[in-house]
Amino acid sequence: MSADLDATMRAVDRAIAAPPLPDPPTALKVGLDLGTACTVLVALDDADRPLAAAYELGDVVRDGVVVDFLGAVDLVRRLRADVEDRLGVAVTAAHGAFPPGVPPAEVRAVRHVIEAAEMDCTGLVDEPTAANAVLRLRDGVVVDVGGGTTGVAVVRGGEVVHTADEATGGTHLTLVIAGAQRIPVEQAERLKKDPAEQTRLLPVVRPVMEKVASIVATHTRGWPVPRVYLVGGSAAFPGFADVVSQALGLDAVVPVNPLFVTPLGIARSAPVRQPAAPRPVPLPST
Repeated sequence: MSADLDATMRAVDRAIAAPPLPDPPTALKVGLDLGTACTVLVALDDADRPLAAAYELGDVVRDGVVVDFLGAVDLVRRLRADVEDRLGVAVTAAHGAFPPGVPPAEVRAVRHVIEAAEMDCTGLVDEPTAANAVLRLRDGVVVDVGGGTTGVAVVRGGEVVHTADEATGGTHLTLVIAGAQRIPVEQAERLKKDPAEQTRLLPVVRPVMEKVASIVATHTRGWPVPRVYLVGGSAAFPGFADVVSQALGLDAVVPVNPLFVTPLGIARSAPVRQPAAPRPVPLPST
């Protein structure tokens, strides 16, 4: 991966812990990634520089489908408030995203969540296309390994020419660990994220990674595939790229902080909006 991409992803990481800005921005581009395991809100300036970002784990979406509408709205409102506090302006609009192949009604649900969280929805983009707004591939395959599904996008000449999506993702890694170790799912999720345990668990989760490779092979058949780029939080599991590379016989790479590639791309896909004045702070009740 290029040094520029690594620097970009580290800038997003810094934006998550960034203190309040000394001066409020005069232009904003905001993206919301309403994910199965993690929801992320990213705010950029008009030059696509990360200003503030926030994320929270939550079980409000499954396999690209909003299953807890009110919970999703509350979660997004919390993220919006966090970002607003650090920007010093009100976030009044956000771009959204969806996995390829999700039914139109569920795509509209993402828009409804954004609007119920008191923001305008400036548009929706499929997740692999959003990821390529960051990767900027000319030719290759973007594989977005989410919590419940894996999205695949074939890029030719800088344009996404084919997308697909199948069930298999981070949740499946967790379930395999839980079954193999005979432990509760919650404990398996903690083990999955523990760097001290990941080397030991790689043989356990390898079949899930090979399934991801199989999904890629199925949905890229007939297309030239010079390289595979893995994004999404699950792609950060050590050894994921190696397993996919071995299974496909292709070069597979993971950028720095792969969880934030798609959220950043969603924000980059958003139109520039002039921010509003800060939202009023409610007066304490008497």
